[in-house]
Amino acid sequence: MMEDALPLPLQVRWLGKVRYQDALAVQKSLFEASPENYLLLMEHSHVFTLGVNGNASNILVDPSKIGAEIIRIKRGGDVTYHGPGQLVGYPILTVPGKRGGGMADTSAYINSVEQVIIDALEELGLPNCGRISKYPGVWVDPNGHSPRKVAAIGVRLSRGRSMHGFAINVKPDMSYFDAIVPCGIKEMEVTSLNQEGLDLDLREVTDVISEFAAERWSEGRLDRADVAWKIRSQDLSPFTRGEGPGSRKLNVSSVNQNAETAQSLTVSQVQLKRKPEWMKVKAKFGPEYRKIKQTMRTNQLVTVCEEAGCPNIYECWKDGTATFMVLGDRCTRACGFCLVNTQKPFPSDPNEPQRVADAVSAMGLDYAVVTMVARDDLSDGGAQHIAETVSAIRKTNPSTKIEILISDLKGDPDDLSKVFASSPDVLNHNVETVPSLQRRVRPSASYARSLAVLCHAKQHGLTTKTSIMLGLGETENEVRVLLKDLSRVGVDIVTIGQYLSPTSNHLPVERWWAPQEFEELKIYGESLGITHIESSPLTRSSYHAKQSQISASES
Repeated sequence: MMEDALPLPLQVRWLGKVRYQDALAVQKSLFEASPENYLLLMEHSHVFTLGVNGNASNILVDPSKIGAEIIRIKRGGDVTYHGPGQLVGYPILTVPGKRGGGMADTSAYINSVEQVIIDALEELGLPNCGRISKYPGVWVDPNGHSPRKVAAIGVRLSRGRSMHGFAINVKPDMSYFDAIVPCGIKEMEVTSLNQEGLDLDLREVTDVISEFAAERWSEGRLDRADVAWKIRSQDLSPFTRGEGPGSRKLNVSSVNQNAETAQSLTVSQVQLKRKPEWMKVKAKFGPEYRKIKQTMRTNQLVTVCEEAGCPNIYECWKDGTATFMVLGDRCTRACGFCLVNTQKPFPSDPNEPQRVADAVSAMGLDYAVVTMVARDDLSDGGAQHIAETVSAIRKTNPSTKIEILISDLKGDPDDLSKVFASSPDVLNHNVETVPSLQRRVRPSASYARSLAVLCHAKQHGLTTKTSIMLGLGETENEVRVLLKDLSRVGVDIVTIGQYLSPTSNHLPVERWWAPQEFEELKIYGESLGITHIESSPLTRSSYHAKQSQISASES
């Protein structure tokens, strides 16, 4: 007799500090599209959320005066506060039951969430926790003279799937609770683990919650991935300032003189190994290359092909394909892998969108890629400029397919909507690397926000695409977990390539991945349901972009 199949592992993700709207976008995608069970764990910036039937009068002060947002959402419960020092968890689960999310199923599910928290808090050293029947949540001294809520719960069940979740007060600024009537309950107090005498940090609580959640919802099986909890300054700052080991500006003793640091800098300088043969590309300056270069210069345009030092520039330009970089060649962010200039940007050029459109016409392109530097100095991050560029190309070249590669635009929903409304054929935004390396590789961005951008675009009906670099220190399992996340939020196209350090001032190459390993990742990712994966050592974000779009559109 065959044994019953084991349940799928609970996919646990610690995402760090995340804006509420970004978390909501990722939740929605996993709720609607993913067959697997996830537990997203994070802390939020200051925000008050109000359930469907919540009473706005329970918000006692103007949130903007205390640096908080207010958002009404589709869940049960009244007003709740989220902020730093509070562990927020969003279980996105297939919930067993007969009613597909009816009252009985909802009650049983809330009970299971409460039990995970009760068990975890007892393990952490707070045993006197439990329920109060008419008030969902977890309470300290629930049957005593002074019951006080330590964890709030508000969920939504629909078609047998759950979203929203719980918030455990670990060590938040409790004064924010004075600005509301928490959960609409006037007669009850709110407390925190810290106020109850437990000096714990979020990581300790996250570890225990993850363990008990997996025990209850997946028989103890879990796959966990965390964004970095802490980054040592010597790991990060030299590279984001362009002062890595190869720079004369770097003073090793000023970074933090110790044997470990000195050794790591020495290893970085020599790059461990010489570049393998499969990474070497010969320059071929043929007539097509020279024609495109002349067209770009005539129209005063910049290509990311040149700015990023792409190894495929000769192949792509020979085929009459190029990626236009708009909004100038100066970026407001300083990522440790990127060669783009980080001086103060010039004002955007209102005539640039039409010049790009004219260049597309002059080059006879049937597929145009438009990318941008991050422009956090602009009020909309450059969103309107991107939308106008897409519109100009459409008007001048009606049959041309258009792919845009955008920054995260700080996750602003209005700015993202401007770009989405221009209806590009492909919306590309790069996650770049695995969760654990996000803060080191691109400290001004975040994994959750990048997922949210892709989720927003997918929910808008666009074909979505992203890119991953290998060789920055990630493991094969971490890459597979990342591919799983991308597939579960509905990303259509993924490109995977070998990272090349532009200079010795940038993050070093930690490993050369072999061509066969890239092929294996392609097979794995497409087995998860990603429509098209372009994966090889020399693959870059726009490599074979036209072929990828055709493949995705035909699926």
